[in-house]
Amino acid sequence: MTPAQLSRTVLRAVRHAAGDGALDGLSADALDALPERITVGRPPRPGCGDYATNAALRLAAATGRPARHVAEVLRERLAREEGIAEVAVAGPGFLNVTVTGEARAELVRALGESGEPPVAATTDPARDAARWAAATGTEPSLEQREGNPLFLVQYAHARTRALLRGARDLGFGPEAGAGGYAYGDPRELALLGLLAEYGRIAGAGAPDRLARHLEAVADAFLDVHGSVLPVGERKPRAAHRARLALAQAAGTVLAGGLTRLGVTAPAHL
Repeated sequence: MTPAQLSRTVLRAVRHAAGDGALDGLSADALDALPERITVGRPPRPGCGDYATNAALRLAAATGRPARHVAEVLRERLAREEGIAEVAVAGPGFLNVTVTGEARAELVRALGESGEPPVAATTDPARDAARWAAATGTEPSLEQREGNPLFLVQYAHARTRALLRGARDLGFGPEAGAGGYAYGDPRELALLGLLAEYGRIAGAGAPDRLARHLEAVADAFLDVHGSVLPVGERKPRAAHRARLALAQAAGTVLAGGLTRLGVTAPAHL
């Protein structure tokens, strides 16, 4: 489930709640004035679900009801939606949404199938450093080390390609959610949350913010990449296929972001 899909689900829950009288303070004019999309983002703290939304806080003034009451109304309806495992009310009326493993796999699949931009066999370090510096407002750096954010992002992308090549040599490929794999490891959830936000951040037209996001994706990917391929003589299992799909999705996002910044997405580094 992508943030855009969840946004539409929340908006549908609002309209249904207004229609059946559960939000009887919401006037027809206020309902018509609702945006086409409800803001959905990452929860402020790990362990608080996959997504968070302030929809209830925004509706509280229009309904004349406390935000937590509105949140409870929406929580009951959202919890019945396909792909949603749990909804919790937090703080003054935030909704923290946990999606099912199948919904996470759907997001991994969608990202992996979105089409990775062309990758390069070689890089032009000077050009890439200049363009990254222009995007981030920093001084160009040609240092090939992890302390260099550009190198970190390019290295992470190259690692995603290396994992795909290594898996191919072992006779298997990416398969999102293979064997019912739910991507429940905290490190995988952290990476998946960042990947889910890429579309919104890339579309905001802020190169510096996009660059910082790519750096966060690279860090999160490097936290999980060691578990993608089987070790030693072990045979590939469903979990390896599922994790490879997550790595492929990370590579697609990293390549897309680098391309937007005019920087090379290397196949090897």
